[in-house]
This record gives sequence, structure tokens and C-alpha cells, in this order.
Amino acid sequence: MNGVYIFDGKRGGDGEKGLGAGKWEQLQPGHGTDFSFDGKQNRLSDRFGPELTFAKRMQELFPDDRIAIVKYARNGSGIDSLATGPFGCWEPEYRAKLNQWDYFVQTVKGAIAIADIDGDGKRDTLVPSGILWMQGESDASISEEIAYEYYDNLRHLIGKMRTVLGNSSLPVVIGKISDSGQNPEGMMMKYGDVVRAMQEKFVHTDANAAIVRNTSKYGYSDAWHYDSAGYIDFGIRFAEEMARLLNRK
Repeated sequence: MNGVYIFDGKRGGDGEKGLGAGKWEQLQPGHGTDFSFDGKQNRLSDRFGPELTFAKRMQELFPDDRIAIVKYARNGSGIDSLATGPFGCWEPEYRAKLNQWDYFVQTVKGAIAIADIDGDGKRDTLVPSGILWMQGESDASISEEIAYEYYDNLRHLIGKMRTVLGNSSLPVVIGKISDSGQNPEGMMMKYGDVVRAMQEKFVHTDANAAIVRNTSKYGYSDAWHYDSAGYIDFGIRFAEEMARLLNRK
């Protein structure tokens, strides 16, 4: 996509080394599930996430601005350390081993450390403008207690992210979790309604937060991921909510 660049941090489970590394490249399809970085080159997958239509819509809404996306995503991860399973934990204070929070921080540091993003020989400066967050299914699958703690856990995590990015009032748009109804026995989001309520509480108590609710209408390509039409709409909705928050400032 002309004029839009992405730094997509290498993803993996807690305790792995070398995660969060990446390189800047012009945005194109392939940064969805199964994307990887081999230490030198991005390895695009056959899937895409909401970043494609998010970037396109942001270009339409802010035609005079240059857009760069820093992405770190880990399927199945939880915020609460008791909700991670094999997929990873986002709790910033979790110190049993390296976790998703550490890899997020490494991704941000790696993206900022590269002075020339687009390779034109001129120094570029990243100005953080907002956070996009889609997560919560794992926290809705373990216990009612963990589900009710989602509000405090999310509020704490977003606060820490804002600190890392240097802006305590940075806009954040979250996606409301939904359930495909196709998950294997034992993987159902038993407490999904609780986490959805906690997500709504978060956006109602944070003046610089918004939520995308259309997710309940999306189809699925498998038990865990939206279909292409869903991701296309999701990116647009993310952009429009982000633009609304930015235009209020």
C-alpha cells in the first residue's frame, strides 16, 4: 500500500527468545495469522488482519498525514497470567519468564530504533497516535473471577502501553469479543458476556477510548478467526472510531 509502512514484531509463546524483532516494509496482505519474521525477512502468510482497511481508511480521513503501523499480535493470549494456557500472558508485572508484554515493548523499541522507515535516505520520526486492541477470548474461558477482573487488567495494561508510547491520554480503540460457536469442547468462552461487559465498562470510564461492536455480525474462516469480509469491515470501523477520538483533541 503506497505511503503506509508496517513493523510487525516476531510472535511466539512466553519464554521464547528473539521475539518482537522485525523490519519496516510497505504494507501489503500477509500480516495475519501465520505471519513470521526469520531475523532478516518478513514471511507473509496467506491471511491478513484489520491493518489493511484500517490504513486505507485512515489515508482517506487524514490525507495529509503519513501512516506507519507498529504491530505485535499473539493468537490466544490472555492478560491475566492464569488465562494464558500455551499462548502467552500480557500481564506487565508477570516475571516468571519473558512474556507478551516484554515482546510488545521490544517491538516498539525495534520500530523506533530504525531511523529511516521508508528507505529514502531521510530520518523519520514516529509520533504515536493511537492503540488498537483486539483480545479477551482467553480471559473469558477460564473462570468467572478472571472474567470479572478483565476491566482492571485491561485498564492497567493500556495505562502501561500509554506510558511506553509517551502519552498518558493516547486514544485506544478496542474490538468487542465474539464467539464463533465452533470452538472444541473445553474451549468455549463460558464467560464471554462478563468480559464483554468489562470491555464496555472500560470504554465508558476512559475518556479516550472507543469500541467496535460490529464483531458480533462477522462470519468466521475457522473456529477462531473472522472471515475476509469481517476483517475488511473491522479495519474500517477501527479507523473511523480512531478518527473520532483524534478529531476530539
